[in-house]
Amino acid sequence: MEEQEIPGAKDTLERTIGEFVAEDYRTAQVFERYGIDFCCGGKASLSEACRQKGIDGDAIALEIEAAKNAPVERGRDYAAWTLSFLADYIINTHHAYLNENMGQIAGYAHKIAEVHGTNHPEVIEIAGILDRIAADMAAHLREEEEVLFPAIRRIDAARKRGATPEPNDLESVRACVATLGHEHEEIGDAVHRIRHLSKEYAIPGDVCNTFVLTYRRLKEFEDDLHQHVHLENNILFPKAGRP
Repeated sequence: MEEQEIPGAKDTLERTIGEFVAEDYRTAQVFERYGIDFCCGGKASLSEACRQKGIDGDAIALEIEAAKNAPVERGRDYAAWTLSFLADYIINTHHAYLNENMGQIAGYAHKIAEVHGTNHPEVIEIAGILDRIAADMAAHLREEEEVLFPAIRRIDAARKRGATPEPNDLESVRACVATLGHEHEEIGDAVHRIRHLSKEYAIPGDVCNTFVLTYRRLKEFEDDLHQHVHLENNILFPKAGRP
């Protein structure tokens, strides 16, 4: 049986992970399945990501094409949304999730660290990492909501009027994106460390229900963060920063 060949496969393999997901959100499911980071690691090419994971690039290219050919769910076509709508969505969905859940998840982590830290010392480190993430995210979200997103809304409004955005707003966006993009990488590295320490959120056999709940909530937090950072790094920031 002949191997199935993807038209333009070489070009496909050299595209970045972030480009795929920004163009079509359905490809994110493929990358999630293989543990490929499409948010903080979105600048890596498909070939590079496959090399790091030991995955056949041509095989995953087939899965990407299949995902792109599935029916489109219009309500989640993020790349087609206006800048203002996308900024509001990020606040109402992802910022709201963090504000409502970050403290509770960190609290659970400290509780299981106290109870299970002797037999599972990794949870002590996880609790400390979550404290740092919570502190960093509070300042991060504040800068987005008070500085970056208002500038993005003004840029969006100017473009809709057919006017040129104010240079100060464009400069403000560029400065914020440079800072926040670096913070995304740091937070992403911290979450990857939690995943490593927890052995992919595997539940030990000698733990309580709170331990199980904590690991499930940590996985939920990581999934939300991936979507949050993807929307900003791969869609919102590039669209807002163009002249």
